[in-house]
Amino acid sequence: MMRRRFNTTGLCLPDIHYMVNIEERLEEIKAMVDEGEYLTINRARQFGKTTTLWRLKEKLREQYEVFLISFEGMTKEVFRSETAFCRRFYSLLANVFKYEKGSAIPSDVIEECNRLKSLDSEDNNLFCLSEFIAEMCAKAGKPIVLMIDEVDQAGNYDIFMGFLGMLRDKFLKRTIYPTFQAVILAGVQDVKNIKSRIRPDGEHQYNSPWNIAADFDVDMSLSSQGIAGMLMEYEQEQHTGMDIQRMAALLYEYTSGYPFLVSRICKLMDERVAAWTKEGFLEAVRMLLSEENTLFESLDNKLIDFPELKRMLKDLLLRGRVIEYVPGDMGMRMALMYGFVILENGIAAVSNRIFETRLYNGFLAEQARCMDISQIAADEKNQFLTDGRLDMDQVIHKFAAHYTELFGEENEKFLEDNGRCIFLLYLKPIINGTGNYYIEARTRTNRRTDVIIDYKGQQQVVELKIWRGTEYNQRGEEQLADYLDAYHLRRGYMVSFNFNKKKQTGVKRIVLGDKVLIEAVV
Repeated sequence: MMRRRFNTTGLCLPDIHYMVNIEERLEEIKAMVDEGEYLTINRARQFGKTTTLWRLKEKLREQYEVFLISFEGMTKEVFRSETAFCRRFYSLLANVFKYEKGSAIPSDVIEECNRLKSLDSEDNNLFCLSEFIAEMCAKAGKPIVLMIDEVDQAGNYDIFMGFLGMLRDKFLKRTIYPTFQAVILAGVQDVKNIKSRIRPDGEHQYNSPWNIAADFDVDMSLSSQGIAGMLMEYEQEQHTGMDIQRMAALLYEYTSGYPFLVSRICKLMDERVAAWTKEGFLEAVRMLLSEENTLFESLDNKLIDFPELKRMLKDLLLRGRVIEYVPGDMGMRMALMYGFVILENGIAAVSNRIFETRLYNGFLAEQARCMDISQIAADEKNQFLTDGRLDMDQVIHKFAAHYTELFGEENEKFLEDNGRCIFLLYLKPIINGTGNYYIEARTRTNRRTDVIIDYKGQQQVVELKIWRGTEYNQRGEEQLADYLDAYHLRRGYMVSFNFNKKKQTGVKRIVLGDKVLIEAVV
């Protein structure tokens, strides 16, 4: 019997892959189908859309005739005319008739579909397709549900917009003429807002005929409880001795339930790390952040294609700016569509810790002006490691000295915008290959950022802040002391960027109760 594995490529099948139970999600979608809703499932890449459609198909098939087709691989030739598009659509239906068992579609309808898929004539158009759909729905032994995956392939083509318009017209007249019980379109873009094409006068047209679609608010991320259920199945078969609840919590904490990231980390732990401990988990995270995969490549390409998206993410991460959701803002629209950010009370936040660290790493690599400090850290790396442990006291002392030497004459604006980048550039080569870092999102502002460092199971907290006076600094020290309690630490670190001309730089040791803070003022 073939051993089940974690899957990150294509459709997940419960017999051969470890999967989170999505039955609750399927029930929510089925309820919408039962109500006759037309839907758009638009989520970021590798967010489980295809697997959800296939599982939904199995759930619906007892009550409905389900056509699940995909536009994947469609070229522009398919959209050059109504005839070309309709012939391909009939071909997709014909494949369903050919390979699906127990179809409720009469043989004469199937024969007509096979005839039309070969008919290369102007008479084979959207009107003809509309008539065929009406006849098929009238003769079918069950209500028909149409699901189309990868609708992004249809892009901005007018033929596709005409197809949506035809479905919309049939939906509006559904009490008079037979049509589909429900239509579900799945892709990254929200088809309700898709543009048809660029007009000759250069204006974009956004008036999609798919405004009949119901709002799709089903949560498709994986919950910590759902992840624990998957790990329980794995543990029953593999007997690793893992702490299932703790491991599920870690996976959710780092991925926020992004399906590909959950599966990829699990796959790395299963096949390469072979240790279901916190140390093994952190090693898998390090490996994930170091690799190139289809998801990361897609995200990188979006940063190239949409400069406004990249600017927004830099403002959010590097400068700690609060970015509110504004309808119509292209940067925000792209960030939400491609899964870079989520909204928390109308404020943008990076979707998960993995994406955030990946973005930080990419942005830091672009800071050529500050790279000297990174090279210095790489050259001095060995002095920061003692008996396999990270000597954070030494890191802070050395950073303060090098920062003052290299950037002491820089203007305030440059330092305020780049201070945290400079520290991370210094830190990264020291822990690279062995440790991880991430930014605590709850404390990331333009005045304060907490960096959490994991090095061989040892955690350190470093607060990066802009000096706003002695009283403000004392409050920051007290906040950091309280914050250390959450990590069960008694020693913490603070780097204060002070732009006063009469500032006193250096490193000092502060004792607050049972906490010791090492603070560098630069």
